[in-house]
Amino acid sequence: MRTVPMKAIPMRTVPMGIMGKNRRNQCQKRGGFTLLEVMIVLFILVTMMALAVVAVRGTQLESQKRTAFIFVKNLETAVERYIADMGQPPEGLAALVDAPDPKGSWAGPYIRDNVTTTDPWGSEYQYASPGRSGREFDIWSFGPDRTDGTDDDIGTWQSSHVN
Repeated sequence: MRTVPMKAIPMRTVPMGIMGKNRRNQCQKRGGFTLLEVMIVLFILVTMMALAVVAVRGTQLESQKRTAFIFVKNLETAVERYIADMGQPPEGLAALVDAPDPKGSWAGPYIRDNVTTTDPWGSEYQYASPGRSGREFDIWSFGPDRTDGTDDDIGTWQSSHVN
């Protein structure tokens, strides 16, 4: 039997140092995140949440101011109807629900008795007759700061709720 010499297959040889580094790099590759990456993502999320909270609070405050203004205007209308019927302003907002004594030409109630007379911040709506600015009467809310006579008061003397 005759043997045929095989052709030498060229083999690519890789130095041992390089092969070891490649294996180490392959073993060290992980699919997780570094602490720095996690902290950056958390910082971005916290910043976005803080901006959202600020935006919501601003919207909520504007909504409360608008609600107080609308309610002041509704009370103003009720007092004007009372004056049209009785010929004089009521002594207090309670007269819009309960007939005064003597009843006279009272045609109320001018507001429902289950309607709250507290503003969105928990303070009672204020009433004065005669009014502060020479008007026949004034109705107002102390506003968000709950302090009378400040710039955030909401009253019948205003044409809109924006201060």
